[in-house]
Amino acid sequence: MSALHESNLTSLPLLHRGKVRDLYEVDAQHLLIVQTDRLSAFDVILDDPIPGKGEVLTTLSNFWFEKLGHIIPNHLSGIKPEEVVSGEDDKAQVRGRAFVTRRLKPLPIEAIVRGYLVGSGWKDYQKTGTICGLALPKGLREAEKLPEPLFTPSTKAAVGDHDENISYAQAVELLGEARAAQVRDATIALYVEAANYAATKGIIIADTKFEFGVDDEGTLYLIDEALTPDSSRFWPAEAYQIGSNPPSFDKQFVRDWLDASGWDKQAPAPRIPQEVLQKTADKYREALQRLMAA
Repeated sequence: MSALHESNLTSLPLLHRGKVRDLYEVDAQHLLIVQTDRLSAFDVILDDPIPGKGEVLTTLSNFWFEKLGHIIPNHLSGIKPEEVVSGEDDKAQVRGRAFVTRRLKPLPIEAIVRGYLVGSGWKDYQKTGTICGLALPKGLREAEKLPEPLFTPSTKAAVGDHDENISYAQAVELLGEARAAQVRDATIALYVEAANYAATKGIIIADTKFEFGVDDEGTLYLIDEALTPDSSRFWPAEAYQIGSNPPSFDKQFVRDWLDASGWDKQAPAPRIPQEVLQKTADKYREALQRLMAA
């Protein structure tokens, strides 16, 4: 399967290249978002893409947008990506891996929700007994389910910079009290419903990240992507046990390889072996197949 590291559409103006997504202007009300196969690890974009990743992210996001649409509206416009570009080359680049979305104003935070004690949250807890300033019971172990899901927002860093965890009080400063509470409540509601569904498919959603935007009237929308292996930590339920970090259906396989390589986490990243790329692609696709199984 060929991989798309970077889209190069000729029929629409490029607005921005993010870590994974390329944004194009359709008109004053709409954007085209192309989900490439780029992979970002430790906030560095890798030179080696994951074959088919963009299609997995798009298919899975569309699935979740529909399933969770009763909780909060999302940015999808209903327009097919192939209808807003011209030329076969452009159509091939967007087919199966793009959204045409409403043009909204993104909020300046990433809305992270944690259901299990793992990753940076586990490291934080070991040092302070808290996650992002939120006190937790003593004696919790790695990968243990938290008493309740925690909303732990972060800043949205530019490409090449690192996101930073912030307190809820800092989120209130950025968003205002009412909007911060709305984002927190939507984030937790989305997570709880998705995690309950995923559990029926043998997948634990340990944590995930959402992004939100608002329209001119101030209505809140779910934007970007939703509950994919890029933005979430998916664990196979059959491999889960408290006290160790289970194998996951996400880029953790690449992150572990990079950790073991001795890389200093500064760009450029080392080249990733082909077998690591393929195993990661297989993990992404397995997550998709499990979650969307009838």
